[in-house]
Amino acid sequence: MKEPSAARAAELLRRCKVAALGTVHHGAPSVSMVPYAIIEDPLAFVVLVSTLSAHTKEMLEDPNVALMIMEPETGTKPPHTLARVSMQGRAEPISQGDPRFGAARAAYSARFPDMVGLFELGDFTLFAIAPATVRVIAGFAQAASITPASIARSVRHAGQ
Repeated sequence: MKEPSAARAAELLRRCKVAALGTVHHGAPSVSMVPYAIIEDPLAFVVLVSTLSAHTKEMLEDPNVALMIMEPETGTKPPHTLARVSMQGRAEPISQGDPRFGAARAAYSARFPDMVGLFELGDFTLFAIAPATVRVIAGFAQAASITPASIARSVRHAGQ
């Protein structure tokens, strides 16, 4: 079940563009919404966030985060059967001097061409979120934990 779960997760990650981002705010959970792009080598989810936002400050204070990407609700099936991928990982700022910066900016710009202007504003920063654990819910009673390496292989394959 794990490789089919990884393939289903990769398809969902490629198709969806928005994630719920869980951060830690003064010791308590906090959730926000972020558009994301994917860089593949090494696998990371890239978010472009304002340094003025609470979640940016929270990621800088405590890089332990969670992401959840979910199949859009259409009203045609029960909500508890929606496919979703949740992961825990660490958020790390990507500065212009970081070797991943070019790939991260290109991936984000390709996925969100209408947001390219945000790179010119002084208060936006790219973060890479590298998954440490990945859980895939492909539907009702179809859950599996998969390795980050497995999801990375499937994401690369789905991108070809």
